[in-house]
Amino acid sequence: MSKYTTGEMAKLCGVTVRTVQYYDTRGILVPSELTEGGRRLYSEDDVKRMKIICFLRDLGLSIDSIGQFLSEKDPGSVIALLLEEQEKALRKEIGEREERLKNILDLKTGLKSIDNISVESIGDIAYIMTNKMELQRVHRTMLLTGIPLSVLQWSAIVLWITKGIWWVFLVWVIVAIPYGILASRWYIRKVAYICPQCHTVFQPSLKEAIFAEHSPATRKLTCPSCKHHGFCVEVAASPEETKGDSSSGIFGKASRSQEGKDHA
Repeated sequence: MSKYTTGEMAKLCGVTVRTVQYYDTRGILVPSELTEGGRRLYSEDDVKRMKIICFLRDLGLSIDSIGQFLSEKDPGSVIALLLEEQEKALRKEIGEREERLKNILDLKTGLKSIDNISVESIGDIAYIMTNKMELQRVHRTMLLTGIPLSVLQWSAIVLWITKGIWWVFLVWVIVAIPYGILASRWYIRKVAYICPQCHTVFQPSLKEAIFAEHSPATRKLTCPSCKHHGFCVEVAASPEETKGDSSSGIFGKASRSQEGKDHA
């Protein structure tokens, strides 16, 4: 039966000599023979074992897991469990990398709309991206709570036109007015705006927000810090903002101001 030195073993398996020696010290690939001079000699079975170890390492399994697998009397059940755990870890890693890729693409898209890129402008985009999901949750809540009222509105209009039943529309008016007031107050407390000039994150007064010109993502407001009047980008308000904390933001100059907030 053929015998292989450490160097020959490394060459056959496509690894370094240091790797073969390391596996020996970890006890997962002990040479089948030692010469009188202390040289390690490996058998054909050792080569097969080494190739199995390399294959499992390429799958991402740790040395400890491989050692556990090789020492088991029933390796089949152990390897199935190890592979399942490795699959979970890899899926999690893939998800994290896909999220990073999405953030990179979103950042690239945001930078295309900026003429003069600065640290502050990148900070604004980062701030928007980090609380994007929270802003979507606020919008979703407004939509879901408004759907029943919209159904009542159109039902009342149809009944009034087709059957002359007007009191249902009156019920809708009685319900819609307080809902509109409460929903508006809740929404303004849940959102904030980034000034494009000084990058301050602030919350406007209820009156200013309601009557301001706006788009789905912006609202024309006056910044309480630099007094710039223009379209500010809407973001979800942080807990500190909703509690009235005016501490500095985490991105660049994005400080959170509460000046002009309506507490009434």
